[in-house]
Amino acid sequence: MKVHKYIRTIIIAGLGITFACSEDFLKEELTTKDSTQNFETPEGLDKLAIGMYKTFEFHFNYEWAYCLTNYGTDEMSVANDATKAMWNDYTSSLNPANGGELAPIWDNMYGGISSANLLISNVPKFYDAESANYNTRLGEGYFVRGFNYLVLVSQFGGVPLVREPIEGPQTDFSRNTPEECYELILSDLKKAYDLLPTTPSEPGRLTKWAAAHYLAKASLFRASEINDSWNTAYKAADLENVIKYGKEVIAAHPLCSDFVELWNYTAPNGANERATEVVLAAQFSNETSSQGRYGNQVHLYYPSIYQNLAGVKRDISGDREFSRMRTTNYALDIYDRVNDSRFWKSFVTSYRCNNPTAAPKWDEAYAPAGKTKDSVRFFGGEEAILYIVNDAGDARYTADNIKYRAPHMFVRYFSGESVATTGKHGNFGYYETGDWRARYVALSKFRDGSRETVASQFGRRDGILARSAEDCLMVAEALGRQGKYSDALSYINNLRERAGYSDGEDRSKHVDGGQAYKTNAAGHGSGTNWPVYSETNTYYESNNIASTTTAATKENLKFSNASDIFNSTREFYDILGASSDAEKFLVFILNERSRELMGELLRWPDLARTKQLEKRWRLFNDGNTVSGAAFSASTHSLRPIPQSFLNAVTKNGVALTDAEKQAMQNPGY
Repeated sequence: MKVHKYIRTIIIAGLGITFACSEDFLKEELTTKDSTQNFETPEGLDKLAIGMYKTFEFHFNYEWAYCLTNYGTDEMSVANDATKAMWNDYTSSLNPANGGELAPIWDNMYGGISSANLLISNVPKFYDAESANYNTRLGEGYFVRGFNYLVLVSQFGGVPLVREPIEGPQTDFSRNTPEECYELILSDLKKAYDLLPTTPSEPGRLTKWAAAHYLAKASLFRASEINDSWNTAYKAADLENVIKYGKEVIAAHPLCSDFVELWNYTAPNGANERATEVVLAAQFSNETSSQGRYGNQVHLYYPSIYQNLAGVKRDISGDREFSRMRTTNYALDIYDRVNDSRFWKSFVTSYRCNNPTAAPKWDEAYAPAGKTKDSVRFFGGEEAILYIVNDAGDARYTADNIKYRAPHMFVRYFSGESVATTGKHGNFGYYETGDWRARYVALSKFRDGSRETVASQFGRRDGILARSAEDCLMVAEALGRQGKYSDALSYINNLRERAGYSDGEDRSKHVDGGQAYKTNAAGHGSGTNWPVYSETNTYYESNNIASTTTAATKENLKFSNASDIFNSTREFYDILGASSDAEKFLVFILNERSRELMGELLRWPDLARTKQLEKRWRLFNDGNTVSGAAFSASTHSLRPIPQSFLNAVTKNGVALTDAEKQAMQNPGY
């Protein structure tokens, strides 16, 4: 069971951070303020350790979740709300003063680091070394400090390293190099690995395997192209460590047998949130006192607009559509949508009528036999919206003939349209008004039908930070970087075999977390008997397959040898300029990361570390066509240091000059 949360708020002197600490995990109650003297007792240090877990929730709390991870990549572009479009389009609005997501990530990561420093310093002084929790408390401190610095260095490059608790206000900081940052990160995570238990004392607490996962990740990041100017001496050992620690995580956290198990969310704290594959997750709950200011809000950002189409309305099962993240053509084309079940288990393509009194009527010219202009096109519980994810060259659909179909039809390619990596085709979008960014095939991994009300932003699902599938991909990438392509195959094939359909599996079945409405009393409060949530998809029609089949496709996805990877026609090798085996393997592994980890708040750091960000953004993200878009690899592979931080820094007690601030800023900002 997850345990009760009790929050105290303390002010951490140092970087001007407000941070929360708690006694246990789920129920938060704001009480009195504490001084740091409270953390000179075992009880106070226990509270401090638990409070640090809030640093994990931060990554799912608000719009920084997607702005800093998925905007401006090959997978996602701007949807129906352009308020944060600068992160996608790389215009001049993305600057140190205007990046509203910069200060929160900077401040919150340093808040966690401040608490971690206090824990690391005080546990040896005030905690009984014979206590069963001694190593765990110390390991939690080292993990959070290493984890938070890894987040910072992957976004900003070298950042100020604060290794000791700060007493009293301090504003004199200088930036350390990325090399120095990685040295501390890997040292901290190794200490956490040595100290943390293999089995958590309570669900959600840190383990040795969480440390191993991030040891592998930090090693891979240090060995990546963005650090090539200084990382030569570390690469060989780093790649070996990726393999060593990644393998340990894979053994300790077996893959789920079916990809859908990861997203088959039925209720808060249910079986889905104990999936063996999950290595670390931010803990959320259905207790309203635990949601804090935000809760888990990622469910808001991926849905496409559905509630203003006739016959449907917003409900708990379909989620509240903030509609920020629109899938690109790359995100749809990178999958083998016939054989790879991950596509159909990651996206929603069908919605049901939940507002029959407002169902649309037939246009008389298109009404089928027996229907008139006064006949409704569909009834409650019937399919109301269908997304057809077809390929160019499909001659079945035109802008006119889809009007003969009862549901609202959104077709990717009309007859005669050519393949496109960006731009407009078919009628994805508002075909009534021409706003093509509101209708798209939406990622469904984060849907949350357990929320309290239709309008509630407070998601209750745990947020997955690490799962062993990523370790399979990291090990494969490290082996590929060593030129051991055949050795990498087994790790790739483990995921691809899992991705294939099992013998007898229903390919038309859809499952996502919207189904939690069934166990949610509030989910039936819409006044109808039907949810917008649909348990079917458009697999057969999208793929133009006339007859149902239940044959297994697992062997279709597996590679027999490395040549199968290098000769694949699905990887965009030509337009991405990959010709050598090494270049093709890197392209492939990034594509496979998309197929497995699509939308899971990992993409921007991966493309930045491998120096693949610019070419993929220019090829696959239509932000490159926006007026003022001006991506520069020398600038936009890192984020700007927040202006609020630079304005607060002093040198010998004196505020920095403009020239000194510029020298401390990342290039180009």
